[in-house]
Amino acid sequence: MFRTAVRNLFAHKTRLMMTVLAVLLGVAFVSGTLVFSDTVGNALKNASAKNLDGVAVSVQGMPVEVTDTPDGRHTTRLTDKSAEQVRALPGVSAVRTDIAGTAVIAGKDGEPVGDAWQNRAVNYQPGEDGKDSRYPLAAGRGPSGAGELALAEDTARRAGYRIGDSVRFATNGPVLTKKLVGLISTDDPQVTAGGSLTLLDTATAQRLYLHPGQYDELVVAAAPGTDQQALTDRIKKLMPSEEDFTVTSGEQLAAEQSDRLAEQNRALTTTLLTFAGIALFVGVFIIANTFTMLISQRTREIALLRAVGASRRQVVRSVLIEATVLGLIASVIGLALGVGIALGIRAVLNANDAGLPDGPLVIGPVAVLASLATGVVVTVLAAWLPSRKAAKIAPVEALSTVDTQPAPRSLVLRNIVGAVITGIGVALMIWVSTLTSSDDLPIAMGGSALTMVGVIILAPLLSRPLVALCGLATTRLFGTVGKLAKENALRNPRRTAATGSALMIGLTLITGMTVTGYSAQAAIDQLTETQMTADYQVSTSTSSGMDPKLSAKAAQVPGVEAIAPQRGTGVVAGSRAFYLNGTDLAAIGKVTRLTFVQGSLDAVRPGDIAVSESVAKEGGWHTGSVVSGRFFDEKSERLKIAAVYRNNDVAGDAISDMAAVAAHMPRAQDDKVLVKTAGGPSDEMAAQLRHAFGDSPLMKVQSREELRKEASGPIGMLVNIVYGLLGMAIVIAVVGVINTLAMSVFERTREIGMLRAIGLARTGIKQMVRLESVVISLFGAVLGIGVGLFLSWAGGSLLSSEWEPYTTLLPWGRLALFAGIALAVGLLAALWPARRAAKLNMLQAIGSQ
Repeated sequence: MFRTAVRNLFAHKTRLMMTVLAVLLGVAFVSGTLVFSDTVGNALKNASAKNLDGVAVSVQGMPVEVTDTPDGRHTTRLTDKSAEQVRALPGVSAVRTDIAGTAVIAGKDGEPVGDAWQNRAVNYQPGEDGKDSRYPLAAGRGPSGAGELALAEDTARRAGYRIGDSVRFATNGPVLTKKLVGLISTDDPQVTAGGSLTLLDTATAQRLYLHPGQYDELVVAAAPGTDQQALTDRIKKLMPSEEDFTVTSGEQLAAEQSDRLAEQNRALTTTLLTFAGIALFVGVFIIANTFTMLISQRTREIALLRAVGASRRQVVRSVLIEATVLGLIASVIGLALGVGIALGIRAVLNANDAGLPDGPLVIGPVAVLASLATGVVVTVLAAWLPSRKAAKIAPVEALSTVDTQPAPRSLVLRNIVGAVITGIGVALMIWVSTLTSSDDLPIAMGGSALTMVGVIILAPLLSRPLVALCGLATTRLFGTVGKLAKENALRNPRRTAATGSALMIGLTLITGMTVTGYSAQAAIDQLTETQMTADYQVSTSTSSGMDPKLSAKAAQVPGVEAIAPQRGTGVVAGSRAFYLNGTDLAAIGKVTRLTFVQGSLDAVRPGDIAVSESVAKEGGWHTGSVVSGRFFDEKSERLKIAAVYRNNDVAGDAISDMAAVAAHMPRAQDDKVLVKTAGGPSDEMAAQLRHAFGDSPLMKVQSREELRKEASGPIGMLVNIVYGLLGMAIVIAVVGVINTLAMSVFERTREIGMLRAIGLARTGIKQMVRLESVVISLFGAVLGIGVGLFLSWAGGSLLSSEWEPYTTLLPWGRLALFAGIALAVGLLAALWPARRAAKLNMLQAIGSQ
């Protein structure tokens, strides 16, 4: 039976080629993801480990809360005395005193360089040789005075600076200018992933971020032969206050860093593997279709094997051996292709400034075994049901000389199961549409999965009306040929359903993501166009706050009609927590559209508050209500609600005058400033506002359009990524259509010969196969787009409960494009099978068995 299985495999190698392609594409996705994850994880781990070379113990000074530092400096208990005490301990060979802060570099074009949250500044600590071992120089020298700095090579390159240039940068205070004297090389993942690194001399770093004689961290190097844990314990005894100091061994730091990097890498890996799973799931339909059709073609052969003594178990084993060999071949090829995909993913991400570190390609045993096992298991599982069908062929069928089609199996049980699962899924999604919390997202995901699985099971039942509907146009436009194509598609509902379902899965997910992304984009547009009437929003890239004097200066810019600064703090009143925005009550109505349902803006006196409709509803409040509010500084006040306005994202949960909020802040700082101008947005006005706010690289002066683009950018990027990843599933679906048509043509060889004999031309044969392909593809498209619309509507209802501006909208243009793509898929997939059918020799086809 093993030899028989191998012989059958090679006998049908052409027909199985498309199945191999479907499996290897899915496996390539899996192996590529795993190899990419291992490669990047190893590179990140090596880069991080390099930064921890020689670190036996880390002593971190916890920031002490200070309220009198408007420039953002902080205080720690780590001092020169602390460093001397640690140096004096036995087993300590060296102590490095580190200072860390944030510095945003302005490039030569004036724009900030790097991700604001990863723009680091540290102190340069030269040894006796004048060099810092942790930050090796690539060019120039290290900073040695208050007017000098050094930059990481990558930071200087992106900013456009060379040694000798004057560099502008900002911390939390005013803009500073220093001379660039050196470039250093670093493999720090935080820098290579889009951040920046600035190096200052120790005294300057202390003045900017701490106070003279203070440090953020002591990095301790151990003498040879010193027990690291014992040294850590000695340092802990020296610095017993856990509130002021955190003492961590180098081994623990490495473990924590490794876990953190693994967690960061896990999210991307999980996402990619999810799409790989979708691709393989689509491949299952193709594999099952292929083996079902092959077994149908080999009915007499299998029956004859049964007649000469082969048992049912041997027949099943024979088919599964074919599937195993097929899966193994496809998996090996897919594994090799996956290595190329892994390199491609890294190149694409780095081209988009992901900053992944370089490192050797890592092909781990887990990636190899998982890829091979996945391909083999998926192929064997998909072939298991067809193998059972093969085993049920009665030996007496081998004696039949009449070429008859086997009687179709009943679909009653399948339809009942599909209806139950679909009903449960739809009921869950309808229930989800009534829920109001994002915590219910798992229910929505479960309902979506059940709905899709149920529709897939019901696909043979649905294929009859939908294919008949899709076939109406072909019949009317192409007459007899169109009718033949429709009847061919309806001849085997199971096969048509399996082929169409492969396309349906991809289109369901793509449609759902497109509708959600389009609706979210429309909601963002609504916020920026209908709620916000200000022309500009000014904020900082690090959310560090702005000096109120800057707002007063900006108000003097010619053409500025209104300035509404906003500063906020948290308040808890009863069981309801909300965010209170302090603003200029005389100007807030000029920068946003406030619609009051109770009271008015004029009714809000100093110390009173106006709340949004949702906050008032949850608190059970109305105008005139007086509530006891506990602020984040643990102080309490009696707050009178003077007005209630419709939910407004610009105003937020609640608004009051500036003084009411300033009383509960350690220092007066504005979170953002809304600016209304007389002439509307312009490059000149933006430049004047930037100048008024100090020309600091920390400042973001954004028009409504820029705010809209910033908010919608991640949504568009996510949708495009999903398009790219689900494109693999669509490609596999195309392969499935080609495979089904090719094998269907083989099955109908005699029938095609008869059609040719009674006068149907070769062009008619081609047209019939093409139309059959189009009908099947359109069936999958109608099913996929329909299910995708339903799921996006139900899920959108849940989203709109959390985000009021969100309303499910249909992007008709893109939906029409998806239908057009399905039509193109049908036409392209039919090219080779149609050509093959048209080339059949009429007499040989009629005489075929």
